[in-house]
Amino acid sequence: MWAPGGSPMKRTHVFPLLALLVAAPARAQAPAPTAAAATEAVLETDAGLIVIRLLPELAPAHVNVFKKTAQAGNYNGTIFHRIIRGGIIQGGDPNTKDPAKAARYGQGGLGFLKAEFSERPFVRGTVGAARLPSSRDSGGTQFFICLRDQPGLKGQYTIFGEVVSGIEVADQISTTPVEDDKPRERVEIKKVTLREKSPSS
Repeated sequence: MWAPGGSPMKRTHVFPLLALLVAAPARAQAPAPTAAAATEAVLETDAGLIVIRLLPELAPAHVNVFKKTAQAGNYNGTIFHRIIRGGIIQGGDPNTKDPAKAARYGQGGLGFLKAEFSERPFVRGTVGAARLPSSRDSGGTQFFICLRDQPGLKGQYTIFGEVVSGIEVADQISTTPVEDDKPRERVEIKKVTLREKSPSS
């Protein structure tokens, strides 16, 4: 392109170069998925990675709370505080960040979500919402992962996710030595990252 007072050759070479310089940063950085768009959660634990596919079509309120808790970093540093070998592992209690609150493990982060029961069966890899024993409408930030089929939980607990990768990590966590279902050593959730569905999951 030629403009008055300019050289056609210079305009031809300079403008495309400027366009490349402006466009390069946009190509180099992909936008991070928003919490609303995320469909998977990656749990970085002391034992390895566990990937959970979230199921908002089954339990939208529970998925929303899980996403907000993860996005705020509030799962980071919590532990799996209830372990039944080959049965379930349970985590998500904010009290478990502090070893001094061990007597209150299992009591935190509950009591504000109504049940969202479904007809989906509790099979190996199912992620359900923990609740208070006294009320079905008492879910919150705590969750558990089934390590074997648990048909007796249907109609009693809300399903909001399923493990799509790393179930063997959950199996390993379930071998942690316990006393009355409480682990004798800490197995931490170091970080929970939300992401869009992985092509391989």
